[in-house]
Amino acid sequence: MRLRSLAEVVDHLGASGTSGIVDGTEIPVRRPAAGRKDRDTFISGKNKQNAVKPMVVTDNEGHLLWCSPARPTNCADITHARQLRLVKLLADGPAVKVSPTPATRD
Repeated sequence: MRLRSLAEVVDHLGASGTSGIVDGTEIPVRRPAAGRKDRDTFISGKNKQNAVKPMVVTDNEGHLLWCSPARPTNCADITHARQLRLVKLLADGPAVKVSPTPATRD
Protein backbone atom coordinates (compact mmCIF):
# COMPACT_ATOMS: atom_id res chain seq x y z
CA MET A 1 0.00 0.00 0.00
CA ARG A 2 1.37 3.41 -0.92
CA LEU A 3 -0.03 6.57 0.69
CA ARG A 4 1.09 9.60 -1.28
CA SER A 5 -0.48 12.47 0.64
CA LEU A 6 -1.44 13.42 4.15
CA ALA A 7 -5.12 13.32 3.15
CA GLU A 8 -4.70 9.68 2.05
CA VAL A 9 -3.07 8.87 5.40
CA VAL A 10 -6.00 10.38 7.34
CA ASP A 11 -8.49 8.50 5.14
CA HIS A 12 -6.54 5.24 5.63
CA LEU A 13 -6.46 5.64 9.41
CA GLY A 14 -10.18 6.44 9.48
CA ALA A 15 -11.15 3.52 7.23
CA SER A 16 -9.00 0.98 9.07
CA GLY A 17 -9.88 2.21 12.57
CA THR A 18 -6.18 2.39 13.40
CA SER A 19 -4.74 5.01 15.74
CA GLY A 20 -2.10 7.38 14.42
CA ILE A 21 0.92 8.89 16.13
CA VAL A 22 2.20 12.33 15.11
CA ASP A 23 5.63 13.72 15.92
CA GLY A 24 7.79 16.60 14.79
CA THR A 25 11.34 15.28 15.00
CA GLU A 26 14.33 17.61 15.14
CA ILE A 27 17.35 16.60 13.08
CA PRO A 28 20.63 18.47 13.76
CA VAL A 29 22.19 20.18 10.74
CA ARG A 30 25.24 22.35 10.09
CA ARG A 31 24.69 26.05 10.60
CA PRO A 32 23.57 27.78 7.38
CA ALA A 33 26.07 30.08 5.69
CA ALA A 34 26.65 33.60 7.00
CA GLY A 35 24.63 36.20 5.17
CA ARG A 36 21.71 33.85 4.49
CA LYS A 37 18.49 35.75 5.26
CA ASP A 38 16.75 32.88 7.05
CA ARG A 39 19.81 31.74 9.02
CA ASP A 40 18.14 32.30 12.42
CA THR A 41 15.09 30.17 11.55
CA PHE A 42 17.20 27.01 11.81
CA ILE A 43 17.98 27.57 15.51
CA SER A 44 15.99 25.25 17.76
CA GLY A 45 14.93 26.93 20.98
CA LYS A 46 14.33 23.51 22.53
CA ASN A 47 17.77 22.01 21.96
CA LYS A 48 19.80 25.19 21.38
CA GLN A 49 21.23 23.88 18.12
CA ASN A 50 20.71 24.26 14.39
CA ALA A 51 18.14 21.77 13.15
CA VAL A 52 15.36 20.99 10.68
CA LYS A 53 12.07 19.34 11.59
CA PRO A 54 9.95 16.94 9.52
CA MET A 55 6.45 15.99 10.73
CA VAL A 56 6.03 12.21 10.86
CA VAL A 57 2.81 10.14 11.04
CA THR A 58 2.93 6.46 12.01
CA ASP A 59 0.31 3.87 12.85
CA ASN A 60 0.03 2.48 16.38
CA GLU A 61 2.50 -0.31 15.49
CA GLY A 62 5.18 2.19 14.48
CA HIS A 63 4.94 1.78 10.69
CA LEU A 64 5.82 5.01 8.93
CA LEU A 65 2.82 6.27 6.95
CA TRP A 66 3.93 9.78 5.98
CA CYS A 67 6.82 12.20 6.43
CA SER A 68 6.69 15.88 5.52
CA PRO A 69 9.54 17.79 3.91
CA ALA A 70 12.01 19.07 6.51
CA ARG A 71 11.49 22.67 7.58
CA PRO A 72 13.46 25.02 9.82
CA THR A 73 12.76 24.41 13.53
CA ASN A 74 11.67 27.84 14.68
CA CYS A 75 8.03 26.78 15.16
CA ALA A 76 6.13 24.46 17.50
CA ASP A 77 4.79 21.08 16.39
CA ILE A 78 1.17 22.30 16.43
CA THR A 79 2.08 25.26 14.21
CA HIS A 80 3.83 22.89 11.81
CA ALA A 81 0.75 20.62 11.80
CA ARG A 82 -1.49 23.61 11.01
CA GLN A 83 0.81 24.71 8.17
CA LEU A 84 0.61 21.19 6.71
CA ARG A 85 -3.22 21.34 7.05
CA LEU A 86 -3.18 18.25 9.28
CA VAL A 87 -5.44 19.91 11.84
CA LYS A 88 -8.02 20.75 9.15
CA LEU A 89 -7.85 17.24 7.66
CA LEU A 90 -8.48 15.70 11.07
CA ALA A 91 -11.36 18.08 11.79
CA ASP A 92 -13.06 17.61 8.40
CA GLY A 93 -12.16 13.98 7.69
CA PRO A 94 -13.17 10.63 9.16
CA ALA A 95 -12.96 9.99 12.90
CA VAL A 96 -9.30 9.26 13.63
CA LYS A 97 -7.61 8.85 16.99
CA VAL A 98 -4.26 10.66 16.86
CA SER A 99 -1.78 10.74 19.72
CA PRO A 100 1.30 12.93 20.01
CA THR A 101 4.46 11.16 21.07
CA PRO A 102 5.31 11.75 24.73
CA ALA A 103 7.77 14.58 25.31
CA THR A 104 11.24 13.41 26.17
CA ARG A 105 13.65 15.25 28.41
CA ASP A 106 17.42 14.89 28.18
